[in-house]
Amino acid sequence: MSTQKPKNMRKHLTLLTLVILGMFGFCFALVPLYSVFCKATGLNGKTSGMVEKVSGDVDASRTITVILLATLNDSLPDKENEFNTKVRKYTVHPGEYIKTSFWVKNLKDTPKIVQAIPSVSPGLVAKHVKKLECFCFQHQPLAAHEGKELPLVFAVDPKLPADIKTVTLAYTLFEVTQN
Repeated sequence: MSTQKPKNMRKHLTLLTLVILGMFGFCFALVPLYSVFCKATGLNGKTSGMVEKVSGDVDASRTITVILLATLNDSLPDKENEFNTKVRKYTVHPGEYIKTSFWVKNLKDTPKIVQAIPSVSPGLVAKHVKKLECFCFQHQPLAAHEGKELPLVFAVDPKLPADIKTVTLAYTLFEVTQN
């Protein structure tokens, strides 16, 4: 009876270790899998992150309000950075390309690299937002006290459902400087 207890404990400990490792592996893979799923389906407001063209012509029979938002992540405090949009609101025809820009400034004495992460609301509209040029496609290096204009060229696909009248494009700026 005494030899069976250590054998059972070893078996349970091995099983428990495998379960914990499996859970860790699943959690580690969940974020990239979720990101791929959101990009493919347009859920959660994720855009494809690639240059895309609008299919079809401009639909002059209707207008959509596009609101642009700029937010700083907690890694970039307000007192050390500026990030805003030149124009906050557009009234556009589906299929019409809009050229605009955002402004970013590093208020610190040290250089940094930032990256903007886009989000579209309502989430299912993301697959209808087509970007020809976006500062969110790449890292943006900023020297100490440097400010720069960040370009954005986009259109809302004419295939957007007619019941959607307002689209919000939000960009959150993160610091991605490698230490």
